[in-house]
Amino acid sequence: MTPPPDSSSLSSAEKEALIVALLARIEELSSRLAAVEEENAALRAKLNLPPKTPDNSSTPPSQGRKASGAPMSKPKGKPHAGAHRPLHPSPTRKRDVLAEQCQHCGISVAGALQAACEAYDRIEIPRMAPDVTRVTLHGGTCPGCAKRFKAVPPQGFEPGSPFGPNLRAFALYLRFTHAISFERLSRLFSDLIGLDISEGALVNMLDDSRQAFARQTSLIRARLLAGTILQSDETSMRVGKKNWWAWVFHHADSACFVIHPNRSRAVVEGFLGTHRPDF
Repeated sequence: MTPPPDSSSLSSAEKEALIVALLARIEELSSRLAAVEEENAALRAKLNLPPKTPDNSSTPPSQGRKASGAPMSKPKGKPHAGAHRPLHPSPTRKRDVLAEQCQHCGISVAGALQAACEAYDRIEIPRMAPDVTRVTLHGGTCPGCAKRFKAVPPQGFEPGSPFGPNLRAFALYLRFTHAISFERLSRLFSDLIGLDISEGALVNMLDDSRQAFARQTSLIRARLLAGTILQSDETSMRVGKKNWWAWVFHHADSACFVIHPNRSRAVVEGFLGTHRPDF
């Protein structure tokens, strides 16, 4: 800081000039101080304003902040059941293993009283292989009439398709529930259970199931038409290279689907027949 000049050595004219300069400096500083105080007051007033939100300003909704909710107390955790897998409720078989000797001293404990100390499951799937029954029908010449005779096939083992009902149900489940294509389904049977089934055989298997599904469909339709309420809707679907319509008629736990090439009222009339529900 520059020390003030010694006024005793100044002349009257120099003193007057110094006073004028000091007054000008004081006026400048007073003006700057007033500007700073004004700016300070504006900032303090701004601090007291509510924050800008999408509701009171042009702030976009994506930048709005949600109010903090009341802190939620963390619920008390239940006692940990342990990290082990729960035992199967109905194991296929059980093995009770008795200790033969003490693991500490090596003495035989075959005659000692033993109780269960630990139980665990070992889970495995059996080897998947086709269960093939070779049926051979015997016959010969009748000693009475001299005509040829042949044994009658046992029930459930008649000639025809070699595939049994369980295998057919498995193929239908994989095809329609998991949407596995015929090519992959044929390969799956070959790789998984060692059974060669051609795509054509799979198509025939599904085609043979039409009557069973048609019978169940007729039962569901009869249940729907026996009620007083029926709901219906439709949506487009691709059949081959054309647009068809998938109709659904349903109520409660029953539903029928009708795949039809058009969207006309004839589909509804064909499903309802003479029945007209109240709602």
